[in-house]
Amino acid sequence: MSYAEIGVFGGSGFYEFLEDVEVIKVETPYGFPSEKVTLANLKGKKVAFLPRHGKDHSLPPHMINYRANVYAMYKLGVKSIIGPCAAGSLQTNVKPGDFVIADQFVDRTSGRKDTFYDGPVATHISGADPYCPQLRELVIKKAHELNYAVHERGVVVVIQGPRFSTRAESKWFHQMGWEVINMTQYPESILARELGLCYVNISLITDYDAGLEGQEDIAPVTKEEVFKVFKQNNDKLRTLLYETIDNFPDHKQCSCEAALDDARIE
Repeated sequence: MSYAEIGVFGGSGFYEFLEDVEVIKVETPYGFPSEKVTLANLKGKKVAFLPRHGKDHSLPPHMINYRANVYAMYKLGVKSIIGPCAAGSLQTNVKPGDFVIADQFVDRTSGRKDTFYDGPVATHISGADPYCPQLRELVIKKAHELNYAVHERGVVVVIQGPRFSTRAESKWFHQMGWEVINMTQYPESILARELGLCYVNISLITDYDAGLEGQEDIAPVTKEEVFKVFKQNNDKLRTLLYETIDNFPDHKQCSCEAALDDARIE
C-alpha cells in the first residue's frame, strides 16, 4: 500500500500549518528512523515528513540512522525525496540566505553505514550524477519564479561533524572551488539512489564556515548563527517546498529508478 508519493526530510516547521495530518511509527530492517513519520495531503499530493535529526534535534549528523530514514520513505511508497538542509558557504558569491541546488557532492565522512548492499551480491551503482536532474530543474524554476537568490548548481562537501571545520580545512575546500559545506548530504542522497528513488537537495546557506580566505572580517560559524539564519529563512524554504510539490511531475523523465540496472554482479 502506498501511503505517500513524496518524502521530505524536514521537521514540523514544514507541516505545522497543514490539516488532516497523521503520525505513524515505521520499522525497517535497519532499525527505527529518527522519528515517527508525519503524513499529510499537500497540494493534492500525499507527502511524508521525517525530521532527520529527530523531533527535538537530538541526533547529531554522525549519529543519524540514514539507512532507516531512507528505507522508511521507501517502505511508505515514496518515489521522490526532497532533502532541504542548512549549509555553509565556501565562496564569496554564495551568501547567507541564498539557496543552492546541489548537483554534486564530495564525501569527507567516515564510518557511516552508507549502503544497503553489504552482500552476498556485489552491487555498484553509479554515483556520477547523484541528484535527480528533473527535480533539480523544477526546484530551480520555482526558486526563480519566487525571486529567490538561487544558485543552479554547486558541489557540497560533506564533513563528518559534529564539529565545524578548522580554518585550514575551510581554506582547502574553498581553494578546491567547492561551493557548499554540510554534514548530512552523505549518505542520505546516495542511499535514495540505491533504492531507485529521485532525490533533490535544497541547501539554505546560513554562514561562511570558518571564514573565507582574504575576508578577515567574516567570523567563523557558530551554532547560534546557523539556527538564527535558518529560522529567518524558514518561511521562504517552506514556500519553495510547497511550490515544488504543487508542480511535481506526473511522469518521470529521469533515469533514477533504473539505478540498479546493470549494477549487480550475479
